[in-house]
Amino acid sequence: MRLPLALRGITLLLLLVLIGYGINHFGLAELLSEHWIDREVRGQGYAGEALFLGVAILAVSLGIPRQVISFLAGYAFDLLLGVLLALLATLLGCVLSFYFSRLLARSLVAERFSGRVRRMDDFLREHPFTMTLLIRLLPVGNNLVTNLTAGVSSVPAGWFLLGSGIGFLPQTLVFALAGSGVALDPAWRIGGGVLLFVASGAL
Repeated sequence: MRLPLALRGITLLLLLVLIGYGINHFGLAELLSEHWIDREVRGQGYAGEALFLGVAILAVSLGIPRQVISFLAGYAFDLLLGVLLALLATLLGCVLSFYFSRLLARSLVAERFSGRVRRMDDFLREHPFTMTLLIRLLPVGNNLVTNLTAGVSSVPAGWFLLGSGIGFLPQTLVFALAGSGVALDPAWRIGGGVLLFVASGAL
């Protein structure tokens, strides 16, 4: 159900103000580095995991490449936990930007990316799950723009998000594997990440 136009505009303005305040006040622009991981996340137990997840969700929803999140998750945690947290953060960041576009910024996104919205509609209309999966498997493109234009398009949210979640997995594994190699067994882990990246692109 679409929100009234005035309410959408007010909510959009408030969200942008809060995001700007958060970036300036909490230094979010300086987060998501190996130094921040070492200082605030590693060895902090559940609190560190929750902090990483919250920051990563916000970062993905604002357009930070999901590959960066996956790499840092692999660096911060063991491989399995890193993949799980990176995948969850990427999917929830996708949900935020998708519904932000669909519920609040439809006219703004439609005007800014009108050509892409039409192409997205054409590409996803017949087989939304399969085509979304294909988009996510490709190691190219802008994740945020895809989320925003899909939100404005007629694609069903359920199929888009399901295809996204499954399609995110290969690259999440690739970059988490590479990130984990920074601290342990760099040769075979980073080499394995490169091979998996090439394989996902070929697929």
